[in-house]
Amino acid sequence: MSKVLILYYSSYGHIEEMAHAVAAGVLEAGGSAAIKRVPELVPEEIATQAHFKLDQSAPYARIEELADYDAIILGVPTRFGRLPAQMAAFLDQGSALWVSGALIGKVGSAFACTATQHGGQETTLFSAITNLMHFGMVIAGLPYSFQGQMGLSEIHGLTPYGATTICGADGKRSPSEIELAGAHFQGRHVAQIASRLAAPI
Repeated sequence: MSKVLILYYSSYGHIEEMAHAVAAGVLEAGGSAAIKRVPELVPEEIATQAHFKLDQSAPYARIEELADYDAIILGVPTRFGRLPAQMAAFLDQGSALWVSGALIGKVGSAFACTATQHGGQETTLFSAITNLMHFGMVIAGLPYSFQGQMGLSEIHGLTPYGATTICGADGKRSPSEIELAGAHFQGRHVAQIASRLAAPI
């Protein structure tokens, strides 16, 4: 059984919802899924005024525990086409993991959220993936065997680099059924790869 960490940051709950879909895919593949988040850096008063979703059930992760998992799937909203500061600050604490090579050969993946279709979905994913590659991880995306990303009948996120959702300029759009299906598929895909890599030769 592969142990998968879904590590996310979510201001308004869109990435949180996607994280649960990813975890469901991991479980379907026979893996174990831990959903954790990185700490908020915005002062509580300001976050409250901005209507951040502060009542999320996922516990905060500790950087050293990343080494305990066979795969790590990052969930991030975009910030000007890149990682949000909260996730970047958390990963910046990983020097000991990098020096020791604790994550080398493990599976890394990412999913994301933007306000618009062209608001930086792919650059945000690559921003996350770059960090994982520096740790020596094996990268998995959302392959085209997930046929949902091929359709044009509705507006949706989804890329071959990872599942994505579009929240709308006002943040009121929730992840769609097809976007959640993509996240579920990605979780299952990562867990399957992690199991194969962990299997004795």
